Amino acid sequence: MLDHTTLRTGPLPDEMRILLKDYPRNDWENHPGFKDKTRQWLDAHLMFRRLGEVVRLDTQDYLDKDQDAQQFASRLSYFGNRLVGNLHGHHGWEDHYYFPELSAADPRFDAGLAILEQDHANLDSVLEEFTSAANRAIKLVQLDENSARDEAGKLHSAIVRIEELLQRHLRDEEELAVPIILHHRLRG
Repeated sequence: MLDHTTLRTGPLPDEMRILLKDYPRNDWENHPGFKDKTRQWLDAHLMFRRLGEVVRLDTQDYLDKDQDAQQFASRLSYFGNRLVGNLHGHHGWEDHYYFPELSAADPRFDAGLAILEQDHANLDSVLEEFTSAANRAIKLVQLDENSARDEAGKLHSAIVRIEELLQRHLRDEEELAVPIILHHRLRG
């Protein structure tokens, strides 16, 4: 289990954010170097944020007895699987293809990319905790609903941690990568 205190809570160092001053977030979409591939990457990040929110709200509804156990298990299986599977695939692609491309374009930011790769490793640990709790909750819905609610409490804590980590990580990742992409006219 990953200790919550080992998760990075602060933003990337200022020296990793120097291009952000020249390419502020509000100007990205209007920049001539902002292409569909970058938009699709940002849309994937939005999807992760939404999936996390759906799982958290569904879990809270189940804990509050505002959602039927079978519906909860079904939605958790579907949305939880999409969240975990897509995050693993997305982060693997970033670590093996996207980050090396950014590093080759501008190695000044390698330290920031290393921080983001460590975030991926930390997120994998949190996703493992989430997956274990989700699988137990789904099984327990069939066997013992009181125990399923107890497990859903653990699940809720795990999804809150995922959302917290994603909120900071995705913002940092976007604010490091997109200015590099725009500055060097990558991903066209």
